[in-house]
Amino acid sequence: MGRKKIKIQTIKDERNRQVTFLKRKAGLLKKAYELSVLCDSEIAVIIFSSQNKLVQYASTNMDKVLMRYTDYGEPSESLTNNHEEFIQDQAESAAEDD
Repeated sequence: MGRKKIKIQTIKDERNRQVTFLKRKAGLLKKAYELSVLCDSEIAVIIFSSQNKLVQYASTNMDKVLMRYTDYGEPSESLTNNHEEFIQDQAESAAEDD
């Protein structure tokens, strides 16, 4: 039995939203760890939950990564949560892969 595709929108039920947050946070942090190890990358992830709790992961020292970030110029890639732009970027990436 496969997983069903979910519509990406805010989860109304607070308990379901919290459970989803915890599971997806764990998955995101696992992927960040894997990316740092497999690709020898410096990774920093900062998350503020809807309960205003701070969660952070850094492959090295967080302060060192943040200082490097602030000293760096313009990023070569920058993504935000603008839905239309995100969909367009995903479509372009999929077209490039074909």
